[in-house]
Amino acid sequence: MKKPVVLITGASQGIGEAIAQVFAEEVRGVQLALVARNEKKLKTVARACAKRAGGGAAAVEIFACDVSEEASVAAMTAAVTERFGAVDVLINNAGAFAMAPFLETSVAEFDRMVATNLRSAFLVTRAFVPAMVQRKRGDVFFMSSIAGLEAYPQSAAYCAAKFGVTGLANVVRAETKAVGVRVCCVHPGATWSPSWSASGVAPERIMPAADVARAFLDVYRL
Repeated sequence: MKKPVVLITGASQGIGEAIAQVFAEEVRGVQLALVARNEKKLKTVARACAKRAGGGAAAVEIFACDVSEEASVAAMTAAVTERFGAVDVLINNAGAFAMAPFLETSVAEFDRMVATNLRSAFLVTRAFVPAMVQRKRGDVFFMSSIAGLEAYPQSAAYCAAKFGVTGLANVVRAETKAVGVRVCCVHPGATWSPSWSASGVAPERIMPAADVARAFLDVYRL
């Protein structure tokens, strides 16, 4: 059986890093394609994954990419395909979180939230799902949020973006389920990541990234 190729966006820190580590540790033979903008941090995560794998991971490679930019995604897709061939599991994890009242949200900040959380998922999914449809198999994960199910104050841009992710996941699921592609949209609550470091909230009050990562692995194994 082909060793699974798992591509994770936003893999340089937070939940993405935790997902990479749990797949490296528990999926024998996994081939990890770690994607993010920060190449230095990606290298650190890749080394940690190789250590956690205990020889189980077949390969861990990094791909520096701004997944909100079409040209950058195209270049990354070509590089991943050349190195690994087809991607079996796509995890759209890249995202950002910021709070501001609606009346204080600038157009630039709104655009940034949409680009980082929603446009990125659209571009990367559009790049890799056609091959899954052709092969009639594959797993696609979307990282939404409870903010993609129920709106709350001080987060107009973030909620709008995550509602969009939820809708995008539903459409992709409806259009691909008949050919054997599995699509899952995950809606975690507040989860500790560097985005929370300046919030003043104690880490112990927020869900650990490892718990969310475990949910991704458990769904993959179903």
